[in-house]
Amino acid sequence: MHEPPLPESIRAHVIVSGKVQGVAYRYTTLQKANQLGVGGWVRNLPDGRVEAVFEGTKEAVEAIVQWCHRGPRAAVVKEVVVEYQPPEGISDFYIRQ
Repeated sequence: MHEPPLPESIRAHVIVSGKVQGVAYRYTTLQKANQLGVGGWVRNLPDGRVEAVFEGTKEAVEAIVQWCHRGPRAAVVKEVVVEYQPPEGISDFYIRQ
């Protein structure tokens, strides 16, 4: 009996600009990441942007990156910059200070 191969992991580093602080962006990102089974973290930047790292299957990471373009209901997302990096094996998702 053969084990199925593990799905390939990818990592996306994302910077989100617009009205993305004070609108529960980090909290809803945490909920979405847990729902999709994505690891990583999210935090507010001093300049008003939000930074996040997502690790997981290609499908899950692409889904949360797409979600970042909308964000929570109160957010007004102007730009999402995505940079793909080698995964580090993060499995939990958390809010960074």
